[in-house]
Amino acid sequence: MTYFSAAELRQSAGGITASAAQHELSRVAKSVGVKFDVFLSHSFRDALVILGLKRMLESDGLSVYVDWIEDAGLDRSQVTAATAAQLRQRMRSCSSLVYATSQNASTSRWMPWELGFFDGTHGPDRVAICPVSTGTGSYTGEEYLGLYKTLEKVRDGSGLRPYVIRPSRSQAERLQSFAAGRGAFVGLT
Repeated sequence: MTYFSAAELRQSAGGITASAAQHELSRVAKSVGVKFDVFLSHSFRDALVILGLKRMLESDGLSVYVDWIEDAGLDRSQVTAATAAQLRQRMRSCSSLVYATSQNASTSRWMPWELGFFDGTHGPDRVAICPVSTGTGSYTGEEYLGLYKTLEKVRDGSGLRPYVIRPSRSQAERLQSFAAGRGAFVGLT
C-alpha cells in the first residue's frame, strides 16, 4: 500500500491551472441542492493536487464536492457564520468525507472544523484520510487523524487502485462501497 504523491495528483489534473479549472468547472457545476458522494476537505494551497484527487475519485465513479469549484463565490479566507452555514449544508448533502492532509493542511482554518462536523453528523466510518506525500514516501500528520481510515493505493488484479484502509491495516474497501457506507471490506495480504 502506498500514499498518493502530490506529483502524481498534479499530473492527474492534466496540466490545467487552479484558476482555469475553477473558471471552467464553475460554469458547468450549478449544483445547489445536489447530493455528492464525497466532500473533499483540503487546503486551497493544494489546489492542483486537489483537482487531481478530485479527478481520480471521479474516475472511480464518485461525485465530488470541492468548495472552490462548486461554490466559487464562497469566502474561505474569513471564518464567518455564512460560510460555515454553507459548508454545513454541503456536508449534509455528501455521503462521505475525504480529508486530504498535506504539509499545507496544518495552516487551514477550515479542515479540522470540517472533519469534526462531518464525524459528528455522519460518524467516523464515513471519513477517510488521504495523506498526500511529498515524494519521500513518509507521512506525518496530526495524531488524531490516526483514528480514521486512510485512502491509499493497493495492488489488486487491475494494478494499483484506490482503497480505503481500516486503521488496523488488516482490511480494505473499494471507494464505491466506502462512499455508499456499505462496509464491504476485504482482507489484505
